[in-house]
Amino acid sequence: MSQDVCRVLVTGANGFIGKNLVVRLGELGRFAVTTFVRGDEVATLPALVSQADAVVHLAGENRPQDESAFATVNAGLTEALCDAIRASGRKLPLLLASSTQAAHDNAYGKSKLAAEQAVQALSDTTGCPAVLFRLPGVFGKWCKPNYNSVVATFCHNLARDLPIQIHNPAASLSLVYVDDVITAMIAALDEPVEGTSQGTVSPQYTTTLGELADQIKAFGNCRTTLLTERVGTGLVRALYATYVSYLPNERFAYDVPAYADPRGVFVEMLKTPDSGQFSYFTAHPGVTRGGHYHHTKTEKFLVIKGRALFRFRHLLTEEVVELTTTGEKPQVVDTIPGWAHDITNVGDDDMVVMLWANEIFDRANPDTYACPL
Repeated sequence: MSQDVCRVLVTGANGFIGKNLVVRLGELGRFAVTTFVRGDEVATLPALVSQADAVVHLAGENRPQDESAFATVNAGLTEALCDAIRASGRKLPLLLASSTQAAHDNAYGKSKLAAEQAVQALSDTTGCPAVLFRLPGVFGKWCKPNYNSVVATFCHNLARDLPIQIHNPAASLSLVYVDDVITAMIAALDEPVEGTSQGTVSPQYTTTLGELADQIKAFGNCRTTLLTERVGTGLVRALYATYVSYLPNERFAYDVPAYADPRGVFVEMLKTPDSGQFSYFTAHPGVTRGGHYHHTKTEKFLVIKGRALFRFRHLLTEEVVELTTTGEKPQVVDTIPGWAHDITNVGDDDMVVMLWANEIFDRANPDTYACPL
């Protein structure tokens, strides 16, 4: 764009994708957003277009009471928007959120195809850069549940212990995550290309209805088992973020096991399938914890509050190592296989220590052997 700030008109700004797009554009600082939303008069489009440097057309109808609304909104509104751009005499970049249903012979698909054709005609006759995004199922935060997104419905209902319906668990689903949709759209705004092109959103995920339900149920189970799913990458990462976004306010927090004795308290926080578990413990002044060794298990200790004396003794050589850490200077202390170790609160206040172990505690085979230092 010729100017520092790109003025973007977003239609359907109050919809699922629109809300996410408007927030992201606002974060970037190089876009100024104007909106056209449900209830606004079509007659206002020319004025809005005249103030815009680019248009993202997200407004559409997908579950009307009367099927005629498909043509009125999806096709008719798009044609009116294209007419407004054409009348402006400027080559405004136009992004259209279409649907993979445009390839299907149904009322909704036909209306989306008609919208694509209107945009194509605009681009052909004016040279306006146009990008058509034929989107599969889009999921993520702020999508309306029990409407037209199975992901939103499953997340909303399962987060509230409400039933879900699955007629065919083997039914295949193609999905894209809303953050990836927004990223693709912003990239298209940043580098408009004359003519019409097909927008692509990557990655695109494929799963089944049954697999989707099982995965979302597993997210809820981790609150009782403490065993998290592998939520760091890919579809599971995106689904987990979506599931958490549907938690009701009263479920933002949940209890975890706490084991108290005269020494202090031990609290388990999180367990992973293959990377151990996270806990923390407290110790009163003068209290010593530990006094054992491991053959294979390793741990990392981080004193959050207080002053700790760590002692180590090699099982074979009797070599002794002592070190002190405090909450004022964060240091991680590793426990070493083959070395007996303990930790003593040598401060005046209760000590708080974060603990990571590389494996989930197995009571039947704990790999923990008492050995006072």
